[in-house]
Amino acid sequence: MTACEFQPGLEGIPAAQSKVSFVDGQAGKLEYRGVPIEALAENSSFLETAYLLIWGKFPRADDLEILQAEITHHRRIKYRIRDMMKCFPESGHPMDALQASAAALGLFYSRRALDDPSYIRGAVVRLLAKIPTMVAAFEHIRNGNDPVSPRDDLSYAANFLYMLHEQEPDPLFAHILDICLILHAEHTMNASTFSARVTASTLTDPYAIIASAVGTLAGPLHGGANEEVIMMLDEIGTVENVHPYLEEKLATKSKIMGFGHRVYKVKDPRAKILQKLAEQLFAHSGSDPAYEIALELEKAVAEKLGERGIYPNVDFYSGLVYQKLGIPTDLFTPIFAIARVAGWLAHWREQLETNRIYRPSQVYIGDHKLPYIPPDQR
Repeated sequence: MTACEFQPGLEGIPAAQSKVSFVDGQAGKLEYRGVPIEALAENSSFLETAYLLIWGKFPRADDLEILQAEITHHRRIKYRIRDMMKCFPESGHPMDALQASAAALGLFYSRRALDDPSYIRGAVVRLLAKIPTMVAAFEHIRNGNDPVSPRDDLSYAANFLYMLHEQEPDPLFAHILDICLILHAEHTMNASTFSARVTASTLTDPYAIIASAVGTLAGPLHGGANEEVIMMLDEIGTVENVHPYLEEKLATKSKIMGFGHRVYKVKDPRAKILQKLAEQLFAHSGSDPAYEIALELEKAVAEKLGERGIYPNVDFYSGLVYQKLGIPTDLFTPIFAIARVAGWLAHWREQLETNRIYRPSQVYIGDHKLPYIPPDQR
């Protein structure tokens, strides 16, 4: 075996064979298990999409009903996890709280039976069910309030919005959030999915796998970019300031948040759908000046950088949608995590099928044969 050429960030180097999802970055296509993302966003629900990703096929009606019932039953979290959250600092980021809570969840389900389908099913159900509850619980706890208990009569997305706002959500809001969860559920070998598969390859428990993936997703170059987009639009302030802002960024070679993608060289197909969702929300609940700034910025970036394949990615419009849904800015990435749990679990199951622990090589560029220097001579 010959050593391959070093590629920073492992760019373009296959790390796994997978049937979970497919991206064509030149054509702007995304498929989950061979199904175009546009068809899923138009026709599916998040839990149906999660089933498709994790078990590799669409559920029959009774299969989906059973999964929905199981998840509804497991939405509540242990009081000790809730009490642990009360010890977290109020200033802590919700993603850090989620990572700690997801890891702690494994303490209550520590049996590691990776060859037992019932164990795997139980872990999938608990993680899909409890991660949204944890996110909503920390939001209330950090504001000095007790968490809001889940409602068994509400759908997955509607229940999350209820736990967050303590009032039954507008059906359109719940429907749009459900579509957002579908759009964020999976995206091939991104950083957090790679982290999940590396952790899974050690045959540790699924709660540790999700915790490691959450920690990776938290970074501003991955899931955290959607928060940065809203801050950027606030900084720009007006449509008239778009071009001066962009010129300054280009002059200093600074990153423009929400633009560009390692894979897509055209507009992210998820960004197209999210833009339509934003327009639905604005038509229903009133316009947002930030949207006009975003439109002008997209146009300006296309003029300046379009020939380099830099267009809006999934983060550019998602923050505008979440903001209109009344979601605090620092919860944008935890909602990304709620959705991406489905993809991480799909890759966990796939990794178990033909597991081999990850052990990449490195290119050593340091010194050799240096002498030891005694402490008094340093």
